[in-house]
Amino acid sequence: MSKVLVVYHSGYGHTKVVAEHVAKGAEAQVVAISAEGEITDAEWAALDAADAIIFGTPTYMGNVSWQFKKFADATSKIWFTRGWQDKVFGGFTNSASPNGDKQVTLITLQTLASQHGGIWVSLGMPPSNTLEATADDPNNLGGSVGLLARSPANAGVDGVQKGDLITAEHYGKRIADIAARLKV
Repeated sequence: MSKVLVVYHSGYGHTKVVAEHVAKGAEAQVVAISAEGEITDAEWAALDAADAIIFGTPTYMGNVSWQFKKFADATSKIWFTRGWQDKVFGGFTNSASPNGDKQVTLITLQTLASQHGGIWVSLGMPPSNTLEATADDPNNLGGSVGLLARSPANAGVDGVQKGDLITAEHYGKRIADIAARLKV
């Protein structure tokens, strides 16, 4: 079994819900980036000890939240020592729009993982893109690089689309399974 951590920022609670479902699928610990863009020393140590790290952030203005960016910038000390070299990585994002430039956010997360010398795990699930497909279907937003999730702007935290939460659990499990296979 591998040790997986989900590190995320959530501005309004929607991304937290997605993070919890990813963590459920991966049987992972969650690390919440604070409203000030900080995590504790113990959480940094847990990330260093993890076999896999899953990044999560809302998409704000076409990219990661500033709190996640502050966290990402703080990983430069780890990058310098190659501390996360060969770890398994994945990532997810959430926004109000079906697209909302989420792909840019995922590419930012994938680039961060690649800069650390990590192994990125794609979603590994075909899109639900038939005429009959609904927001209750897995991968209804058609992601492939990582997990895309949607929470309508006027919805509470219970408004994250059902299909996205199903996809989140699948993705978490996929990352944990791949990390376990690579650990052997």
